[in-house]
Amino acid sequence: MDRRRLSRQELIRARRGDGFVGRDGELAAFRADLARDPADPDFRFLHHLHGQGGVGKTSLAQRFEQMARELGALTVYVDESVHGVPETMAEISARLGRQGSPLKSFDKLLATYRERRHEAEAALAGPDEPGGEAPPSPGSMVIARAGVAGMGLVPGVGPLAGAVDTTQLARGADRLRSRIGARLRNHDEVQLVLSPVEVLTPVFVRELGDAADAVPVLALFFDTYEATGPLLDTWLRDLLFSDRYGPLAQNVMVILSGRDPLDRRCWADHLEHVTDVPLDTFTEAEARRYLAARDVTDADTVEAILRLSGGLPVLVSTLAGSRPGAADAVDDPSDTAVERFLKWETDPVRREAALAAALPRHLDEDVYREAVDAEAADHFGWLCTLPFVSERGGRWQYHEVVRTAMLRLQRRRSPRVWAERHGRLAEAARRGREERGSGRSPAGCRWDERWRELRLREIYHALCADPRACLAEALSEVTAMARYEPTAVRLAAETVRQAGEDGDEPEVRDWGTRLTAALDGPDGLAGALTALLAGPGLDAAGQAEIHRVRGREHRKAERWQQSFADFDRSLELVPDDADAVFGRGLTHRYAGDFERAAEDFARALDIDPDQAAPLFQLGEIKRIMGHHEQALTVFDRTLELFPQHGPSHGSRAVCLRRLNRYEEALAGLTRAIELHPGYAWAMAERGMTYRAMGRYTEALAEFDRALATDPEYAWAAATRGRIALLTGRLDEAVANFGLAVALGTANPWVPARRAKAHQLLGSEVQALADYDRAIDPDVPDIPRAVFQAARAGCLRRAGRPDAAREAVGAASALAPDEPVVRYESALLATATSGVRAAAPVWEALAPFWEAPRDAEVRPPYDDDLTGPAAIAIVSRCALSDWAGARTSLAGLLGGGTPWERMAEAEFGLRDLAALWPDRGATTTGRLAAVRRALLHRMAEAAPTSA
Repeated sequence: MDRRRLSRQELIRARRGDGFVGRDGELAAFRADLARDPADPDFRFLHHLHGQGGVGKTSLAQRFEQMARELGALTVYVDESVHGVPETMAEISARLGRQGSPLKSFDKLLATYRERRHEAEAALAGPDEPGGEAPPSPGSMVIARAGVAGMGLVPGVGPLAGAVDTTQLARGADRLRSRIGARLRNHDEVQLVLSPVEVLTPVFVRELGDAADAVPVLALFFDTYEATGPLLDTWLRDLLFSDRYGPLAQNVMVILSGRDPLDRRCWADHLEHVTDVPLDTFTEAEARRYLAARDVTDADTVEAILRLSGGLPVLVSTLAGSRPGAADAVDDPSDTAVERFLKWETDPVRREAALAAALPRHLDEDVYREAVDAEAADHFGWLCTLPFVSERGGRWQYHEVVRTAMLRLQRRRSPRVWAERHGRLAEAARRGREERGSGRSPAGCRWDERWRELRLREIYHALCADPRACLAEALSEVTAMARYEPTAVRLAAETVRQAGEDGDEPEVRDWGTRLTAALDGPDGLAGALTALLAGPGLDAAGQAEIHRVRGREHRKAERWQQSFADFDRSLELVPDDADAVFGRGLTHRYAGDFERAAEDFARALDIDPDQAAPLFQLGEIKRIMGHHEQALTVFDRTLELFPQHGPSHGSRAVCLRRLNRYEEALAGLTRAIELHPGYAWAMAERGMTYRAMGRYTEALAEFDRALATDPEYAWAAATRGRIALLTGRLDEAVANFGLAVALGTANPWVPARRAKAHQLLGSEVQALADYDRAIDPDVPDIPRAVFQAARAGCLRRAGRPDAAREAVGAASALAPDEPVVRYESALLATATSGVRAAAPVWEALAPFWEAPRDAEVRPPYDDDLTGPAAIAIVSRCALSDWAGARTSLAGLLGGGTPWERMAEAEFGLRDLAALWPDRGATTTGRLAAVRRALLHRMAEAAPTSA
């Protein structure tokens, strides 16, 4: 499309602009700014127009836009119809596209975001990563404190996110990230869903710059900014004044227009860059010049217009619109301002059409035809030329001052006609909604933006037509939005409030105000649902649904008891509600009560046997509890009913791996990846399966594949590091563990294992730093004791015996019977008193040489920092039990022993030798022989160079 070809709407605005009078100073300043080189320090790139309603902000902003276009600028004009940052960028992109400057990469990414957003909901019911609940990651704590989860997927986030327990929020963010990351196609899509503004904006900024390169100035106009400012302030500020989203083209200009001054809490540090344009009513001189430009010159007429308008530009413009020739034509016989707007329109059909067309909040030709009587159906073009009607975003709307007066007049003049017209508009919206929603599920309807628009239009007009009859239905729709599309709840609440305002119905208005205030309160959506419980005409089913949805919100925020209370109350009201039983089961699951979770999932299936979610979750619970055979049966049933259910293929494969049925596990994971290409979790699970089979090279390749798909998959990075350490790839281990740490892993074993890799590389200083990092008060006692003991070894080898004794004491206080703690105690006793004096401490280790592992509180054998075989060999050598040492060595060197297990034994023998300076030649020879055997096998097991 040729950028210079104007649309019909632009031509109408241009014709109006030709007669624009007044605001000379503002126009001159803006024109001078447009003429400047954007690189000039005096170039003003941020303008803010503000003043009361009707003062002419929109007219001046549109005149600014026309002026910019005349000078070759590319312009975009958006208003309060946008309801968030992604929608704002989408609107700007669409308008640029219509002018021949499409943002193609952004549009493609935006389409992906809209598709993946709803897929993320399904991911919340998917399998978790291997391992138990860990403390929240640092990255998630940052997310929690910043409130970066505006889509409603991360629990508890509202405008006052700081009122929520950030540790609980961060745990929710970790869980959300891991489960979404496992299900979506790749890392980029995960980030897109979790942080849409952070991902979309850099692409938007880059392509906006490309569009700006082709023109002198690219001007972005934001009208009705009092409505959108709270949503856009921070984003716009960062766009203009920080590097957060990348460099912004220097010739991008932003013009804000709204009633209120800028929020100083957001803009205080940048006010020197803002061109402040406060607008007041016309001065008498400006009003007279305006009237003269429209051939209104009769002195008495001019005086009458000045008196009636009070200098308010929208009224001056309207009263001058038909060029009255005498003062008596301006007399205001009506007790309402409407006569001022339509005084000189003599055609009664058009007069009535102008009134009727004020009823919808927004107009297009189809809505106009539904609003007006049949004889006025063809007058839409005329309506668009009226001075108080303006086009925004492909739709038309009345100036607020004019519309408010016209609504008041019609409401008072004939309540019956008011109700009939609104009823007709509600019915038209209902028909459109039903047509749009044909064949869609309730969730699918509410995920569709056009369906939501029609539904909210229907609610608005229905409330205006018959508020008492329709309020309960309107509030029920707010609940439905909360259930299926939480981001739309605010729009629904605002629709209710505006219907009450426009219809002069205090009860309706107060409901909208109450819901909006609750959304802005500390409990966010849960607070709004609490308010809805007091709604009129609420039956048992309606109450049950509110409790069920609120229970979900409490679960997301990890408010377990409140969640249980809501689900229990929902089931008291509707005992056989499978969704409520399932929701309570999920709360039990995430609260750690797996038995009760399984009971609820089974009960949900008894009520409705053919639902995928409870069937899958029942299998997951069986898997998590270690009942792998039972879990297999459940997953087989799930796949019988839903053969394309990728998570079931994946979780079933995990069970098969746990049952040592490795080839079947690999086949299941391959099928899961076929169903969901880019399924990083399944790739990582293939790596786990190859690791269990001892096929480490293939395991590493699978983790490489998972990390290529999702470069921020911390668990995959950590597990790859674990395999690298196990196989002697120490540099790779350090790098992989480092990546996992940088990605904010919450697993304390990751820095601890990196410390071990540093130790084996001879980097004791780095090892000590990593053990310090791993020791955290939130870490359970046994792992913390292990890390303290390992830390004590670093301190001892560094010649800091007092600090080493303190660390061993701390470890012993936490877990006195832990083998690694006793092992380091024996080494420290040897360093202090000699091998012979330490013999009782070494002997006390004998029961642990082949000790069973407690899988509930510690990693399995191949994940220990120091395994029982290494402890046995070093202990027996310290006790000069050479036959026993050879027996333990033979067991360690049996087939398939990983390199790491041999390396830790060899490291322990070197440690012991350094503490045993008075040993004899025979002892030295025997120690050397054991070490040689280890070193020989380590060389055989070491990875070959590429």
